[in-house]
Amino acid sequence: MTSFRPTKAQLAAAHGTTIPDVIAPGLRVLFCGINPGLYSGATGHHFARPGNRFWPALHASGFTPRRLDPGEQDQLLEYGLGITNLVARATARADELTGTELRDGAVRLAEEIERYRPRCLAVVGITAYRTAFGHPKAAIGPQLDSISETAVWVLPNPSGLNAHWTPVTLAQEFASVRQKFYSE
Repeated sequence: MTSFRPTKAQLAAAHGTTIPDVIAPGLRVLFCGINPGLYSGATGHHFARPGNRFWPALHASGFTPRRLDPGEQDQLLEYGLGITNLVARATARADELTGTELRDGAVRLAEEIERYRPRCLAVVGITAYRTAFGHPKAAIGPQLDSISETAVWVLPNPSGLNAHWTPVTLAQEFASVRQKFYSE
């Protein structure tokens, strides 16, 4: 487990930084976050903030045989999984992003999808998805639109601030994606 805990100064310095995607050609599922938080920016790992439920949901849903630590993110490739973000720059909160940044991120993401061709793009965050892709009435679950031949699925935001979703219901949503793209 990663024990590095950034200081307040390191968190402040992480504002605007970027972290590399975990991506390779032919993934089964490419998870797409909204953007890195400051904790992720400071550590260089996706979904790194303690309390973020991405890693527990990934394990509880059956995607990984054990709960991975954010510092083990590169191991996702062994399971046919990857991580990217709609917007690359780290911020304290997702509401610091503009609609233009989210829409531009969707265009960039579509280019990445063309290049890497994952079977499924799983966007974690319904509000960001609605803005980025211009689907204001989109709901959690599979989407009618695809990007090239890549299916699009929207999952709840795993942030600990998203109290509407419990760890159990979050894992159930993640499991729906796994069942669809690992049973075929």
